Amino acid sequence: MKRVLVLGAGMVAGAHVEYLLNQPDFQVTVASRTVSKAQALVGDHPHGRALAVNSDDLGAVEALVAEHDLTVSLLPWAYHPAVARLCVKHGKHMVTTSYVKEPMAQLDQAAKAAGVILLNEIGVDPGIDHMTAMRIFHRVWAQGGRITRFVSWCGGLPAPEANTNPFGYKFSWSPRGVLLAGKNSAHYLWDGQEVVIPGEELFDHYWTVPVEVEGKVMNFDGYPNRDSLPYMRTYGVENPLTFFRGTLRYPGWCQTLRKIADLGLLSEEPMSGLAGMTFARFTARLIGSEGHRLRAALAAFLNLPLDSPVLDNLEWLGLLSDDPLPVSGDAAAPIDILTARMLEKMQYAAGERDMLILQHQIEAVYPDRTERITSTMVDFGIPHGHTSMARTVGLPAAIAVKMILNGQLDLTGVQIPVVPAIYEPVLNELEELGIRFVETFETA
Repeated sequence: MKRVLVLGAGMVAGAHVEYLLNQPDFQVTVASRTVSKAQALVGDHPHGRALAVNSDDLGAVEALVAEHDLTVSLLPWAYHPAVARLCVKHGKHMVTTSYVKEPMAQLDQAAKAAGVILLNEIGVDPGIDHMTAMRIFHRVWAQGGRITRFVSWCGGLPAPEANTNPFGYKFSWSPRGVLLAGKNSAHYLWDGQEVVIPGEELFDHYWTVPVEVEGKVMNFDGYPNRDSLPYMRTYGVENPLTFFRGTLRYPGWCQTLRKIADLGLLSEEPMSGLAGMTFARFTARLIGSEGHRLRAALAAFLNLPLDSPVLDNLEWLGLLSDDPLPVSGDAAAPIDILTARMLEKMQYAAGERDMLILQHQIEAVYPDRTERITSTMVDFGIPHGHTSMARTVGLPAAIAVKMILNGQLDLTGVQIPVVPAIYEPVLNELEELGIRFVETFETA
């Protein structure tokens, strides 16, 4: 039996663990701080077990890593380098769905020396986006073409019929992660010009992006996603005019999140004196108000008209209400208060579908023509089953685990899925599982 350790039992772990348990020769251990979550994933499967582990207890984590052949880290990204170092130390492989950051990249030579692969960015974004882009790039290059434009959009959203709140959003993965992403600066190339957007200005820069969903063209807000330019080198795209990676949301998200950021609600610095406080008092404190005519005071602070839809959204969220703050003591960071409130108000109801949209817009120039390629995936969650987010994040990683443990992947070191040896079999199996792209072409 091949032994797989899955660290973390959060919102995207279900489809991943189910796939691994369905492999005939895998023994799967799911370890989570909350053992009940791990137990819910493995159920009574004879090849599954659930354990309680505190990811801050590296001694306990190391003991688990040492007794398994491969570790999948579905923990917050900050834990990945520590887990990776333990995997290298014990000669074990590792898979994550998170971005490679410098502490992980620095482990490349050590992993190669240990003969193990540390495979990262094998989810949906990052993950499926890389793989589908590289499949197109390699096809273009094989035909003598050059990539001059790459614009890629991705968004995890409620399906149209489940879009029932004014934010146009419900949580299918880490709520805190969604909000923290709104603090990232952005860097991209557009029509030959480098563009840098500070994190505090991120939500000022958005565009209308039309996408066909179930036969109907819908408009979404699209805004930049982090630093796009390192992926020019990663993908091997030389001297494009435009290179951009962005995020999709329903219209109105960017305007509302900009004002949420202006309020200081994305701050990770703890505030004290919160015991027994209501949301209205908390909001008044954030804007330096006595609390009288709070909506008017909030409108003035945010430089919004009193009838602004953004104020309606903040009021719907409860920021002007007498509801108690979701804090257990005297202090909490504003982002954690916001996360708890959003998670309470913006959950999927039983049977509702989520939706994952991923679209590449690529221009390729050949000696005799210019080709514009649009490659689009619109995937839906399964009512009363796995969300699309869980499937599109978890299944690529699970397929990669199978490939590594079955000896189908002869790579070591820190890797991401941009080579055919990884992306071809993963994408082919995803298509068999119903996760597929539709391509359209225009030639000039």
